[in-house]
Amino acid sequence: MAHAGRSSLRTLFDDAPTPHIAHPPHTHHRDFYVATDGSYAEGAGGLGVIIEARSGERVARLAVPDAVPDNNVAEYRALHLGLDVLAARAPRDARVGVLVDHDEVAANVNLAALAAKGPDYRPLRDVSVPSSVRHHWRGIRARVASFTELRAAALPSGRNPAHVLANAPDQYAHVNDEPPKCLLPGLDEPEPQIPPPSRANR
Repeated sequence: MAHAGRSSLRTLFDDAPTPHIAHPPHTHHRDFYVATDGSYAEGAGGLGVIIEARSGERVARLAVPDAVPDNNVAEYRALHLGLDVLAARAPRDARVGVLVDHDEVAANVNLAALAAKGPDYRPLRDVSVPSSVRHHWRGIRARVASFTELRAAALPSGRNPAHVLANAPDQYAHVNDEPPKCLLPGLDEPEPQIPPPSRANR
């Protein structure tokens, strides 16, 4: 259920599992949320990205045609693009929630996030990525390590709001012309508390 003054991506993030990382309620509060998706069909494909601040204000949307060789490359390239765009517009101490519809991508990102906090940057277990995405994976790991905190949640493809942008980039090309925004997340602003009907002023 969406809440007033709250990112719709956050609502999805709150309800989605985060592989390899416990997901207690206090960790849900991210400063920015990034939803990405990559598509592939007969040698053509697309990348979709949506970024929102915690308040729900949109930071960026992208729908980019991309000649990817397979679906794995599309997923990792979309995530790499989304994190690059966010890194250019968000403070380095931001806490980031990532939404993808690929369980293995989410799991690998969370292993990289845990490794970034360790003394030797080694993951808890070996991360296996296709050889075709190794360069993008290196860039993703660098972005993951650059933020104060980042974790990824996996959700069904049909619930990923970036899915339509990735699958029909030509139809949604207009979103690429939206003016760029650079928003501070408002770290010290408490969320509004709405009293139950029994305690509301009448």
